[in-house]
Amino acid sequence: MSNLTRWDPIREMMTLRNAMDHLFDSAYVGPNLTLAATNMGVSVDVIENPDEFVVKAELPGVKPEDMEITYNNNLLTIKGEFKEEKDVEENRFHVRERRSGVFTRSFSLPSNIKADAIQASYDQGILTLSLPKAEEAKPKRIAVKSNPVIEAKITGKN
Repeated sequence: MSNLTRWDPIREMMTLRNAMDHLFDSAYVGPNLTLAATNMGVSVDVIENPDEFVVKAELPGVKPEDMEITYNNNLLTIKGEFKEEKDVEENRFHVRERRSGVFTRSFSLPSNIKADAIQASYDQGILTLSLPKAEEAKPKRIAVKSNPVIEAKITGKN
Protein backbone atom coordinates (compact mmCIF):
# COMPACT_ATOMS: atom_id res chain seq x y z
CA MET A 1 0.00 0.00 0.00
CA SER A 2 1.41 3.44 -0.89
CA ASN A 3 0.68 6.84 0.55
CA LEU A 4 -0.30 9.74 -1.61
CA THR A 5 1.11 13.13 -0.74
CA ARG A 6 -0.50 16.26 -2.02
CA TRP A 7 1.87 18.59 -3.85
CA ASP A 8 2.44 21.71 -1.82
CA PRO A 9 4.27 24.50 -3.71
CA ILE A 10 4.95 26.40 -0.46
CA ARG A 11 6.80 23.42 1.01
CA GLU A 12 8.88 23.12 -2.19
CA MET A 13 9.78 26.83 -2.03
CA MET A 14 10.81 26.56 1.63
CA THR A 15 13.08 23.61 0.80
CA LEU A 16 14.73 25.68 -1.94
CA ARG A 17 15.08 28.63 0.43
CA ASN A 18 16.70 26.45 3.10
CA ALA A 19 19.15 25.10 0.52
CA MET A 20 20.04 28.64 -0.63
CA ASP A 21 20.43 29.85 2.97
CA HIS A 22 22.81 26.97 3.67
CA LEU A 23 24.79 27.78 0.51
CA PHE A 24 25.22 31.45 1.40
CA ASP A 25 25.97 30.74 5.07
CA SER A 26 28.76 28.34 4.18
CA ALA A 27 30.16 30.74 1.56
CA TYR A 28 30.35 33.76 3.87
CA VAL A 29 31.04 32.15 7.24
CA GLY A 30 33.17 29.27 6.02
CA PRO A 31 33.32 25.76 7.34
CA ASN A 32 36.40 26.45 9.49
CA LEU A 33 36.05 29.55 11.60
CA THR A 34 39.46 29.18 13.26
CA LEU A 35 41.19 29.21 9.87
CA ALA A 36 39.33 32.38 8.86
CA ALA A 37 40.30 34.03 12.15
CA THR A 38 44.02 33.28 11.76
CA ASN A 39 44.25 34.17 8.04
CA MET A 40 42.34 37.43 8.50
CA GLY A 41 41.77 37.59 4.76
CA VAL A 42 45.45 38.10 3.92
CA SER A 43 45.76 37.64 0.16
CA VAL A 44 48.91 35.88 -1.01
CA ASP A 45 50.43 34.90 -4.37
CA VAL A 46 53.09 32.17 -4.55
CA ILE A 47 54.94 32.17 -7.87
CA GLU A 48 57.57 29.68 -9.02
CA ASN A 49 60.14 30.26 -11.73
CA PRO A 50 63.21 28.14 -12.58
CA ASP A 51 65.47 29.93 -10.07
CA GLU A 52 63.23 30.89 -7.15
CA PHE A 53 59.86 31.15 -5.47
CA VAL A 54 58.36 34.60 -5.08
CA VAL A 55 55.73 35.20 -2.41
CA LYS A 56 53.67 38.40 -2.44
CA ALA A 57 51.34 39.17 0.46
CA GLU A 58 48.95 42.11 0.83
CA LEU A 59 49.54 43.60 4.27
CA PRO A 60 48.30 47.19 4.15
CA GLY A 61 48.94 49.16 7.31
CA VAL A 62 51.22 46.56 8.89
CA LYS A 63 54.61 47.95 9.85
CA PRO A 64 57.67 45.82 9.00
CA GLU A 65 58.59 45.69 12.68
CA ASP A 66 55.18 44.08 13.39
CA MET A 67 55.92 41.19 10.97
CA GLU A 68 57.68 37.93 11.74
CA ILE A 69 58.81 35.77 8.81
CA THR A 70 60.33 32.33 9.39
CA TYR A 71 61.46 29.48 7.15
CA ASN A 72 62.08 26.01 8.57
CA ASN A 73 61.96 22.56 6.90
CA ASN A 74 60.37 23.88 3.66
CA LEU A 75 57.65 25.70 5.67
CA LEU A 76 57.39 29.47 5.21
CA THR A 77 55.40 31.28 7.92
CA ILE A 78 54.31 34.92 7.86
CA LYS A 79 52.95 36.34 11.13
CA GLY A 80 51.87 39.84 11.93
CA GLU A 81 49.27 42.07 13.46
CA PHE A 82 46.80 44.55 12.07
CA LYS A 83 46.68 47.25 14.78
CA GLU A 84 43.35 48.74 15.80
CA GLU A 85 42.94 52.49 15.99
CA LYS A 86 42.42 53.51 19.62
CA ASP A 87 41.38 57.14 19.09
CA VAL A 88 37.82 56.43 17.89
CA GLU A 89 36.33 55.15 21.17
CA GLU A 90 33.88 58.02 21.58
CA ASN A 91 32.60 57.74 18.00
CA ARG A 92 29.96 55.36 16.70
CA PHE A 93 30.71 53.12 13.72
CA HIS A 94 28.13 52.79 10.95
CA VAL A 95 30.31 50.45 8.89
CA ARG A 96 33.42 48.74 10.15
CA GLU A 97 35.15 46.48 7.62
CA ARG A 98 38.81 47.08 8.40
CA ARG A 99 40.32 44.16 10.21
CA SER A 100 42.41 44.13 13.35
CA GLY A 101 44.20 41.38 15.19
CA VAL A 102 46.92 38.79 14.71
CA PHE A 103 47.27 36.77 11.50
CA THR A 104 49.37 33.77 10.47
CA ARG A 105 49.90 32.28 7.00
CA SER A 106 52.05 29.21 6.37
CA PHE A 107 53.09 27.62 3.08
CA SER A 108 54.83 24.35 2.42
CA LEU A 109 57.18 24.83 -0.52
CA PRO A 110 57.84 21.79 -2.71
CA SER A 111 61.62 22.04 -3.06
CA ASN A 112 64.75 22.99 -1.16
CA ILE A 113 65.42 26.68 -0.60
CA LYS A 114 68.67 28.49 0.17
CA ALA A 115 67.53 29.71 3.59
CA ASP A 116 70.47 32.09 4.04
CA ALA A 117 69.68 33.85 0.72
CA ILE A 118 65.99 34.66 1.36
CA GLN A 119 65.23 38.34 0.83
CA ALA A 120 62.21 40.37 1.94
CA SER A 121 61.00 43.80 0.87
CA TYR A 122 57.92 45.82 1.78
CA ASP A 123 56.52 48.55 -0.45
CA GLN A 124 53.07 50.20 -0.43
CA GLY A 125 51.48 47.45 1.65
CA ILE A 126 52.91 44.54 -0.37
CA LEU A 127 55.38 42.17 1.27
CA THR A 128 57.57 40.47 -1.36
CA LEU A 129 59.72 37.48 -0.45
CA SER A 130 62.34 36.03 -2.78
CA LEU A 131 63.23 32.43 -1.92
CA PRO A 132 66.06 31.19 -4.19
CA LYS A 133 66.07 27.48 -4.95
CA ALA A 134 69.03 25.36 -3.94
CA GLU A 135 71.14 24.13 -6.85
CA GLU A 136 69.93 20.53 -6.44
CA ALA A 137 66.32 21.72 -6.69
CA LYS A 138 66.78 23.59 -9.97
CA PRO A 139 65.75 21.76 -13.14
CA LYS A 140 68.63 20.24 -15.06
CA ARG A 141 68.80 20.11 -18.82
CA ILE A 142 69.84 16.73 -20.10
CA ALA A 143 71.45 16.60 -23.51
CA VAL A 144 70.32 13.80 -25.78
CA LYS A 145 73.03 12.23 -27.88
CA SER A 146 72.27 10.40 -31.06
CA ASN A 147 74.20 7.54 -32.60
CA PRO A 148 75.77 8.33 -35.96
CA VAL A 149 73.90 7.01 -38.93
CA ILE A 150 75.92 4.76 -41.20
CA GLU A 151 74.97 4.82 -44.81
CA ALA A 152 75.97 2.06 -47.14
CA LYS A 153 75.72 1.80 -50.84
CA ILE A 154 75.49 -1.62 -52.31
CA THR A 155 76.66 -2.06 -55.83
CA GLY A 156 76.39 -5.38 -57.43
CA LYS A 157 75.86 -7.08 -60.72
CA ASN A 158 73.03 -9.45 -61.46
